[in-house]
Amino acid sequence: MKVSYNRESDVLLIQVSDAKVDYAEEMGPIIVHFTKEGKPVLLEILDASEVISEVARIGMKAKKPTPVELKT
Repeated sequence: MKVSYNRESDVLLIQVSDAKVDYAEEMGPIIVHFTKEGKPVLLEILDASEVISEVARIGMKAKKPTPVELKT
């Protein structure tokens, strides 16, 4: 896995595979790139500083481990 952050564009990239990208789907502030078989290759988190801070804020308030849902 490779993780990189572009401060200028505020985009966090998380590459989970070296496979060839066939298509992408936008899910709110996250764009997921997939192979032909539907396996994720790359996640782009747009406005990453806002998204990460929101996830952290929600996670820190949680009394027990629960999934975090982003409202988009």
